[in-house]
Amino acid sequence: MSLTTISDSELLVQFRNPVTKETAFTAIIKKYQEKLYWHIRRIVIEHEDANDVLQNVLIRVWNGLENFREDSQLFTWLYRIATNECLTYLEQQKKRSSVSLSDVESGLSNKIKADKHFDSNKIEWKLQLAIQQLPDKQRIVFGLRYYDEMPYEEMSRVLGTSEGALKASYHHAVKKIEDYMLNH
Repeated sequence: MSLTTISDSELLVQFRNPVTKETAFTAIIKKYQEKLYWHIRRIVIEHEDANDVLQNVLIRVWNGLENFREDSQLFTWLYRIATNECLTYLEQQKKRSSVSLSDVESGLSNKIKADKHFDSNKIEWKLQLAIQQLPDKQRIVFGLRYYDEMPYEEMSRVLGTSEGALKASYHHAVKKIEDYMLNH
């Protein structure tokens, strides 16, 4: 049976059975790992950092999956954990370096520019630099909407924010990105 044919609810049933728990967890990870990685990577930028955050997410999922009440979709719950881990990671970076938020943001921009594939003439790199200028929450909302095409209703469940606030946040993010793209 392939992963695409096994429903999340069936995987959760298997996870709750001690005999099939590890196999079910592996199947859940295989099903969602790549999406989670790219969601995390867009927020923390560097591959190594994204892998570290993803490992923390997987540990939290393993420890919390037994108590998952299925109030939301499994995918939504996983994204919420990943988003929270990203925010925690960024806060730790800010505290560890004891620098201002703008220094951390310019550090993320410098990481993009240091990437060996970076070409400042390419529109996608300009977009990435523009995205890094956004506050963390706007950057996450923009990423979920623009890259993952997540509906506001689901985003509301992931981030615990009203749909109206998310729409406003996305609108502000798009405006800031447009301004950046036009002026840089």
